Amino acid sequence: MTTRSNAPAYLTGFGAHVETEAVAGALPVGRNSPQRHPLGLYAEQLSGTAFTAPRSENRRSWLYRLRPSAQHPPYRPLAQGQVRSGPFDEVPPSPNRLRWDPLPMPEAPTDWVEGLVTYGGCGDAATQGGVGIHLYAANRSMVDRLFYCADGELLIVPQQGTLTLKTEFGVLETPPGHIAVIPRGVRFRVEVEGPVRGYVCENYGAPFRLPDLGPIGANGLANPRDFETPVAWFEDVDRPTQVVQKFQGRLYATTFDHSPLDVVGWHGNHAPYRYDLARFNTLNTVSYDHPDPSIFTVLTSPSETPGTANCDFVIFPPRWMVAEDTFRPPWFHRNVMSEFMGLVHGAYDAKEGGFAPGGASLHNCMSGHGPDQASYDKAVAAELKPHKIENTLAFMFETRWVIRPTAWAMATPQMQLDYDDVWRGFAKGSVA
Repeated sequence: MTTRSNAPAYLTGFGAHVETEAVAGALPVGRNSPQRHPLGLYAEQLSGTAFTAPRSENRRSWLYRLRPSAQHPPYRPLAQGQVRSGPFDEVPPSPNRLRWDPLPMPEAPTDWVEGLVTYGGCGDAATQGGVGIHLYAANRSMVDRLFYCADGELLIVPQQGTLTLKTEFGVLETPPGHIAVIPRGVRFRVEVEGPVRGYVCENYGAPFRLPDLGPIGANGLANPRDFETPVAWFEDVDRPTQVVQKFQGRLYATTFDHSPLDVVGWHGNHAPYRYDLARFNTLNTVSYDHPDPSIFTVLTSPSETPGTANCDFVIFPPRWMVAEDTFRPPWFHRNVMSEFMGLVHGAYDAKEGGFAPGGASLHNCMSGHGPDQASYDKAVAAELKPHKIENTLAFMFETRWVIRPTAWAMATPQMQLDYDDVWRGFAKGSVA
């Protein structure tokens, strides 16, 4: 076995064209696919968009590897476990507010693929619209095993424990407080040191990108320079390696006679990346009223309707609250968009209890929601002086589609059957 590079290293810039090689000469000069590669490597193009997508939208990378990635036996069906995909039609969609306790850690040895559980989703991988929403709980590394998703890109949000993502492009260390995005079709292995848990948004639609800033101007929210892409890294391993793929909602597996993490060099703008959420430049009001949560958008997957996302990834990080004569927590609202929330650590400022790190909630299209009574009473009685919300990180996957839970999500003991009770007991307003 041969590996290169002892520690992960990164190049910065969102969507930038990158070139990196683990061995000098791996990247051919002046040609993408020369007749004879100087090191005998095989050129392969990985396209994340159609060939004819506009240059500004086109995503592709050239990989130079020890063996062709096509060198493998047929894929065979693999047991699904609790992984599901669109169309999500196991049970009728629910109009109710839903909330779940944290996913328990497995007792038996369980790797990242085995620990995936689907909570719900929308749209359909076949028509390339919507999302799948999964959680994972695992306690061992993937050994001689890789995974890739042919249905969508994966946005991974660790909640407990660091994930070491060894990909065809390089290595991404992803602790809680960071996110990682693995493009559609990219093979990777998840290594862990102890129990891990977190969330996954499987994006069937347009690849995630930075949102436009509009009147905000040139600066704010997530800055392109803070996104990190791995430098080239490879392993030369000649032993059987299982590769699991998710294709049209089903899991399949085959066995290579080598590790396909054998890309010695690559260049392009279609690659995995990570982002430290602590670097998000939060904007907020300095006068009155609570801004729309869209002001906290990190990444967006646009749809054909301008301003209406296939999926937004929104965070609620530490921030100052200074608005005058304003109800500062999220106000009561009903929304055409559907919201799936998770909590990485701390407490969410609109819920005094019941929403725990590693837990989740779903507020579907037009379902009324907002602060619980304890949060409301605290907010309306608070002295409105500058106050910093600290030691918290919540997030939201928001989509224009109704999120349909899986049968497992509607029957699991983690479902909080008394969630509606948090809105009981509000006093009637007086108009006398």
